[in-house]
Amino acid sequence: MTLDAYIPVLIQIAIALAVGLGILAASHLFGQRTRPNVMKDSGYECGVPIQGAVHPRFTVKFYVTAMLFIIFDIEVVFLVPWAMIYRDFLAAHIPILVPILFFFIVLIVGLVYELKKGGLEWERTVPPPSE
Repeated sequence: MTLDAYIPVLIQIAIALAVGLGILAASHLFGQRTRPNVMKDSGYECGVPIQGAVHPRFTVKFYVTAMLFIIFDIEVVFLVPWAMIYRDFLAAHIPILVPILFFFIVLIVGLVYELKKGGLEWERTVPPPSE
């Protein structure tokens, strides 16, 4: 085996290194220079001074909604390939409808559970704490 087979890989590695070093050099040349009197975490991108806490706390509702989005997004990722190859499975006489119906049933049961628990309600009144 000759080294000619490795030339495309070496070219790709060289290009990746050049792009990475080029981005670092451009950031160093054209980036914002910090001054000692500039507050850390000041409004850099929009130019508006920060109001309130720099890192606000998020409620659990935010994270639950994010997890639900990820779960349903992953389920869609599984459904798209099934929809694309459904005809091929039918032509090969492979029963694929029952497993996907089970998948849909699990999806629907999870959605109904979340609806009953109020996981998708944004505006829910919280009782005031007792004193």
